[in-house]
Amino acid sequence: MMSDATASPSPSPNTGRGTGRGTGPPLPDHIGPYRILQILGEGGMGVVYEAEQTTPVHRRVALKIVRAGLETHDVIARFETERQALAVMQHESIAMVLEAGASETGQPYFVMELVRGICITDYCDSRKLSVRERVALFIQVCHGVQHAHQKGVIHRDLKPSNVLVTEVDDEPLPKIIDFGIAKAIGQRLTDATLVTLMGQTMGTPAYMSPEQAEMSGLDVDTRTDTYSLGVMLYELLVGRLPEDPQETGLPAFMMRLSMRETDPPSPSAKLTTLEQARGAIATLRGTNADDLRKQLRGDLDWIVMKAMDKDRNRRYQTVNGLAADLGRFLAHEPVQARPPTTTYRMRKFVRRHRVGVLAGAAIVVALLAGAAAATVGFVRATRANALAVQEAATARQVSSFLVGLFNVSTPDRARGNPITAREILDSGAVKLETDLADQPVVQARLMNTIGDVYQELGLYSEAERLLAKSLATRESLGGNHPADLAESLTSLGLLYREQGRYDAADSMLVRASALGRALPEPYPVYTRTLLVRSELSRERGRYAEADSLIRLRLGILERTVGPESQEVVSQLATLASMVAEQGRPAAAESLFRRILAAQERTSGSDSPRAAKAMSNLASSLFEQGKLDEADSLYRRSLAIKTRAYGEDHPDVALDLYNIANVENDRKKYAEAVALYQRAQAIWEKHFGPDHPYVGAALTSAANAYSSMGRNAEAVPLLHRAIALREKTLAPDHPFIATSYNQLGVTELHLGRYAEAEAALRKALAMREKSLEPTSYYIGETLESLADLYAATNRYAQADSLYRRTLKQWEASGREDAQQRREATLRSYAGMLRRQGRTAEAAALEPK
Repeated sequence: MMSDATASPSPSPNTGRGTGRGTGPPLPDHIGPYRILQILGEGGMGVVYEAEQTTPVHRRVALKIVRAGLETHDVIARFETERQALAVMQHESIAMVLEAGASETGQPYFVMELVRGICITDYCDSRKLSVRERVALFIQVCHGVQHAHQKGVIHRDLKPSNVLVTEVDDEPLPKIIDFGIAKAIGQRLTDATLVTLMGQTMGTPAYMSPEQAEMSGLDVDTRTDTYSLGVMLYELLVGRLPEDPQETGLPAFMMRLSMRETDPPSPSAKLTTLEQARGAIATLRGTNADDLRKQLRGDLDWIVMKAMDKDRNRRYQTVNGLAADLGRFLAHEPVQARPPTTTYRMRKFVRRHRVGVLAGAAIVVALLAGAAAATVGFVRATRANALAVQEAATARQVSSFLVGLFNVSTPDRARGNPITAREILDSGAVKLETDLADQPVVQARLMNTIGDVYQELGLYSEAERLLAKSLATRESLGGNHPADLAESLTSLGLLYREQGRYDAADSMLVRASALGRALPEPYPVYTRTLLVRSELSRERGRYAEADSLIRLRLGILERTVGPESQEVVSQLATLASMVAEQGRPAAAESLFRRILAAQERTSGSDSPRAAKAMSNLASSLFEQGKLDEADSLYRRSLAIKTRAYGEDHPDVALDLYNIANVENDRKKYAEAVALYQRAQAIWEKHFGPDHPYVGAALTSAANAYSSMGRNAEAVPLLHRAIALREKTLAPDHPFIATSYNQLGVTELHLGRYAEAEAALRKALAMREKSLEPTSYYIGETLESLADLYAATNRYAQADSLYRRTLKQWEASGREDAQQRREATLRSYAGMLRRQGRTAEAAALEPK
């Protein structure tokens, strides 16, 4: 498992920033005074980066800049419009502008507060917010939009992805972003305010008002935002768009919208048409389908349809009007959107004065309650009994199959020959396909179980065959068994992740998550899906996504199985591994020690779970230069795993690889190479030649070869590792940086300075963007570049880099930092002596 790996000389195991594979120009190191960390988003005219400001305050920010080469008058005008629009607004639900400026190349940029949140629809679904909770959150969005209108700004592109929800003191806070196509009301936002081009659509079709769809842009006012808010509210309530452009085709949709020929159903009517999905939709809102339809029918139907009226004169004339009506709905008061009939007002009166009305009706209720309770109890008991009978029958069938399976080991069947667990497993795999052909539910369950066991044993082809069949069978049963379908998708996703087939894994796990979210919270299949998804995101370097998934799973587990449970401890281990991977091994060490103690207490000191915790703790110790303790723990872990899994298991290979890292740091290079090659052979056997683990083994073996002076042998290994890692890992992943760093060092030893400089500069850029600023590995690359500049007589550049390297060692906190500092001082002093600066050199050299 990747959580055990330490890919020295890079952080353990994966540190990255990208959201997937791809190519493109490298990120700039700095824009103005801001250090660029990663891309947050890209649009047609600009790029948004996460950046770090160090003075006068230290903070993370979002920096938006015009794309290079797109500095046309219209683009600059639109960009300036957004910058000025945000600058004039001060509201807690609108992202705040902090500063503006221009880059060294003249590209305008502005800096905003960094909003770490998820889009409003995903937030509501992940927390399973009720209808009333969604309405309350949406009212906050309305207040932010109203503030923009009061400041003379129309957003014109309101949609869920432009409303991010974060949490402050455990309370949700929406933040409206992306005023890129905002329009001024009545005054100019800048001296170059953009006039919408004739014939150019401005906005997102699914959320666009009819007047926006006309494309003239000349008759758009604040009510266009009201329309978009109505569509958003519709989606929050029903989980679907009122009309989806993808279903009708975009050109046809836009024509109908501009001609005001759209006629979407009300939210409650839409829900009625979603026969198979409405149960899942209701579960995400904490209720059932019938109750959800009742909540939507009436006031909310009227409010949403008024906000979305194709005739803007019949819409709410201000966003405050929409917010006020939603407030009336929450307070059980008559809403303005609905015709004020006597019956309707009376019903609202009863809701507002429920205690008094109920007291007057108590006697009648008491007379009817007995009969009603008896009827409801009978229906519920009948349903529960039917479900229990079905589950009991399935359990008996599974039990009977397993008893028959183990009969192969009885004396009359075995005939004196020993029967292995593998033979029993293989026999079961064949047997269930024939004996249970007429019982697809039971057959699919057992196929999935045996497939999972094959996967645990590292028998991936056998596992994939059974798991794929289980999935196909469960898909053929329709939507009647969503938990079973999610289980199959998750098992296949885990298998593909183990094999390094990340895109295929992601596809399976996203589907499984959608099914899992609709299940009751304690369902274990959903928490398993979240675990595998978080591990996949982590391995691909998607740390923000992985962090969100881990914390979501932790919250569910703590509520359902308790904070001291094995599942919570395991999830904390994943969180600790992420801390270590991002260059904070000391912080990770304390977490891993706690986790190891818990695993030894609950599972035993010789259990595979304890071994995994030992290996993770050893990795954090290794990153701090504590080689002896790390080596002892790695070897203990190796012994336990070998007993549990045999000598040819991928988890065993991880410990072999980690022990090789220790031997390499101890300068026992021949021993290290032999261990790297053993680990690589096991991984290639199980995963194939293109797995990321193979890239780690190649890079580390090349490092040992280079240390032995066998640089020519190292170069082809590194080129293969780079090609493999760039193919499978996220862009700017630190594992890729590790391979480039080693290639640069090797080319330097061979005297090929141009090739060495190109590789080292690439490694430094990746490491500075993806690792913590104090990372030991940044110092490693800085020192190699300094050595290169010294060797090529570029003394001023070398001088600067040696000084930076010394500071990096001091900041790293590693146990061997002093030794590394002394080695750097010797190299630095040697360069000074070659320049005749002997007095300065003598002052630097370690005494």
